[in-house]
Amino acid sequence: MCGLELAHLLFRFRHQRHKTRRLAASKNEAMRLFQNSGINPVYQPRLADLVGSASGFEQQKDVFLNDRYGAAHILLPVLDRHPEAFFTNGDDESLQRAWARENGLGEDTPLDDILLAQIEHHKTDVFYNLDPFRYGAAFVRRLPGHVKQKIAWRAAPGKIDFSGYDLVLCNFPSMRQIWEERGARTADFFPAHDPELDRVAANRNRDIDVLFFGGYSRHHQRRREILETVARLAGRRHIVFHLHLSRYTPLAETPLGWFGPLSAVRRPPAIRKVSAPPVFGRAMYAELGRAKVVINASIDMAGPDRGNMRCFETMGAGALLVSDSGNYPGPMRDGETMIVYEQPQDVSKRIEQRLDDGSWDRIGWAGNRAIREEYSKQRQFERFVELA
Repeated sequence: MCGLELAHLLFRFRHQRHKTRRLAASKNEAMRLFQNSGINPVYQPRLADLVGSASGFEQQKDVFLNDRYGAAHILLPVLDRHPEAFFTNGDDESLQRAWARENGLGEDTPLDDILLAQIEHHKTDVFYNLDPFRYGAAFVRRLPGHVKQKIAWRAAPGKIDFSGYDLVLCNFPSMRQIWEERGARTADFFPAHDPELDRVAANRNRDIDVLFFGGYSRHHQRRREILETVARLAGRRHIVFHLHLSRYTPLAETPLGWFGPLSAVRRPPAIRKVSAPPVFGRAMYAELGRAKVVINASIDMAGPDRGNMRCFETMGAGALLVSDSGNYPGPMRDGETMIVYEQPQDVSKRIEQRLDDGSWDRIGWAGNRAIREEYSKQRQFERFVELA
């Protein structure tokens, strides 16, 4: 291809990309977007501390958004506080009752009715729900006629009735197939890089060798094997596991739980020695900024697809992602932007190799660059506009 032809192709590509962004911006100006999310109950105490004495809806919402909890899934107009975009956590009783008080609803108004009233007051065009387990088809059928598109996100197993939704978004093909077999219309959609993580990634002087954060329950038996293998490195490496424990774990780790079914949630001694409380939001970002390596391990019921939000956050923070084998999106490449292990017994060797030769730094930087470029907030929202 001659230089003139190449220049022409580049011009056409840039022109088309600019046109797409102009169309997305134009549609965004007309789109009244309502995004509903939810919070993990374990995060609630941290959020309550951050909120403090703030009693207003907007104040509480801003505290939440500023903490960056789940930011990979929150759309750009919400993060930018666009006036046409409304955001709430429908399961946050403090937040929702603040809105109810400010808008004349009674103290005993059910949370479902508060969310419905918010949508009516906002005159929503597009309802995007990250919590279809709580707000499923029965709720969607109550939406007013001005809601033209009902879109859900779901990337975890579970019995959910999507019959009221126009579209279900997910970044796992195998999960989308499950929803389609149940009658849902689906589309491919990804988490996005939070630009706040770029400042975290810039720190390369890191004191934690290996970090993990996530759940520890009966659904995590393979994860348990992986974590126990890595925890044995603690004699010569700084290992930290921020675990969200099963509610039965404290009992399981007493003499009463030594026998019977509770053994599935009892931590081996090696894991207990490196365990720390769960972290969320900017506290989690701070830990990512201290870590050279971050482990990811899928839950037992996961299919073959990989690339959950933890992968995006880890790579976005410039740490080396070490994750189990499976089908990853294109920018997540073994040996280039991340490291993949096949068996639990392999993970420690792969981690130590990268720590010893210093390549965790180079690959971690490459991971940040790949996620930042391929999964930006701008691209995420452009894709959403295409689908809506």
